[in-house]
Amino acid sequence: MAEKPLSSPPSPSAAPGSPLACAERFVWLTARVLEQRRFAYHFLRGGADPVEAALTAYLDEDGGYGHALEPDLRGPVSQPLHTAHALRVLDSIGRCGGLRVERICRYLTAVSTHEGALPAIHPSQRSYPSAPFVPVVDDPPGELLSTGPVVGTLHRNQVWHAWLFRATEFCWTAVESLEKSHPYEVQAAVAFLDSAPDRPRAEAAADRLGRLVREQRLAVLDPDRPEEFPVADGYAPGEHHYPHDYARVPDSLARGWFTDEELSRSLDFLAAEQSEDGGWPLRWRAWAPGSALEWRPIVTIEALRTLRAYGRPLDG
Repeated sequence: MAEKPLSSPPSPSAAPGSPLACAERFVWLTARVLEQRRFAYHFLRGGADPVEAALTAYLDEDGGYGHALEPDLRGPVSQPLHTAHALRVLDSIGRCGGLRVERICRYLTAVSTHEGALPAIHPSQRSYPSAPFVPVVDDPPGELLSTGPVVGTLHRNQVWHAWLFRATEFCWTAVESLEKSHPYEVQAAVAFLDSAPDRPRAEAAADRLGRLVREQRLAVLDPDRPEEFPVADGYAPGEHHYPHDYARVPDSLARGWFTDEELSRSLDFLAAEQSEDGGWPLRWRAWAPGSALEWRPIVTIEALRTLRAYGRPLDG
């Protein structure tokens, strides 16, 4: 069967003026080809091949990904954050396997620390622009922030590689030793725990992490009173996180951290965040016009996917 052309009209179920129709117009107006094809795949019955083809434009010879795939890091060089982004895309279209992922694992092995962890930023970024909140250092440590989502994605897709054993142990140690954290690190921990093979251990670690999130007020439990919840050090003013930011799907271990009422208010807030132009806003600091423009379609697609995962109406 021929692929549905990207110029095809909106899905018949998307009523004019609906959240999905408005988001679609926003994507066609602003998004990179990759996000256009991702939107078509997730919401317009598009195929996976066009998504994979668009993603290939960001692939480097070393098996990693670069070229500002993660919009806050500019320039052509491969980076762990770019490569993690690529794995999330491949996972979302059911293509996280085969030779491409074997090459990715070789790249991850080459850039990891002696303990098998990934640095947030490899020093090769120094020659190119990057966001001020992701500083480049000469000998970066391995971090849960960059390692957890990669390890979780590979486990979810039953990928086996020698590097993954060391990286998994690093993640366990990092997650189980957390005493004080911040939202993006917690999200990385959830991404690992949701797919870690040892399910009883993951459930116990998630239970402890959920108590930490509530004790340290890392999730805004009442969107009408965000000022009652502190913004983490180094974050932009108003860079809050909400229950849906941790429990992006109903079967996430983070879902158990929140009551039905708390999650419902969070999803109401997410739905109401859609801007007049059809896209969702950024909550973090926009440091360059180009990166902000490229991020918003990504954020929009993820907002729609979260709302759909919880059964919220998008097309009426």
